[in-house]
Amino acid sequence: MNHVITGMFISDYIDALQAKGVFCFSGVEASDALGSGVISTRAALRRLRHKGEVAMPYRGFYVIVPPEYRKTGCLPANQFIPFLMEHLKEPYYAGMLTAAEHYGAAHQRPQAFQVLLQHARPDISCGDVRIDFIIRKNAALMPVQDFKTPRGYVKVSTPEVTAFDLTGYPHHAGGLDNTATVLSELAEYLDGGKLAEIAALSPIAWSQRLGYLLDLIGEAGLADGLAEYVAGRKPVPTPLSPSQPYSGVRMVARWRLMPNEKVEPEI
Repeated sequence: MNHVITGMFISDYIDALQAKGVFCFSGVEASDALGSGVISTRAALRRLRHKGEVAMPYRGFYVIVPPEYRKTGCLPANQFIPFLMEHLKEPYYAGMLTAAEHYGAAHQRPQAFQVLLQHARPDISCGDVRIDFIIRKNAALMPVQDFKTPRGYVKVSTPEVTAFDLTGYPHHAGGLDNTATVLSELAEYLDGGKLAEIAALSPIAWSQRLGYLLDLIGEAGLADGLAEYVAGRKPVPTPLSPSQPYSGVRMVARWRLMPNEKVEPEI
């Protein structure tokens, strides 16, 4: 993002960016545009932060906060995450419960905007806005869809990727009960063929667990392709909940899975 506007004060710079529809910038860009030193630019931006006119969700990366968002102290996450990820040169997608919400299937509004990345990064708090980063080492390979926002577009995992991620990271989805509940609401958007097509992008145990949960919520038809995939891979039996004991639990043959935790979705 290069928006060079020389000979201006910081407030003029901010106004000029907004006039162009730009709401994100780096401290370096501001310093270069103003022709001032980095330290003096930081001081000027700090004053604007105290006024609530800009926020800094990530070190050296700023967002302009329009009046309608001053109460929350930051732009909504979906309006600046794409630009932050571009700034960091980091492949990403909004996923998990955040993605489910985009498809009307979150059950309840997520407390944080969930982003999957290839590398570990600390979570972000910007005013009342929270962003949770979750590692997905092959995030760049996952199918996504672009959703329009007031500032551009945000990448969101497809329903099928969302289903795998919810199953693979249930601790980020409110547990298995909530995972199954969200899957039941997401089911109408799922394509069984696409689930099977992308199964190899995730650990085989995720296919076993996802298939079992789809059966559990009455969507066995969506899981048939996954069942063929699992049968072809002949994986070792796996527990539904790795953190719970499973000795003596009877295996479900279709998924080579031991249901060692009772799942009670709100359907």
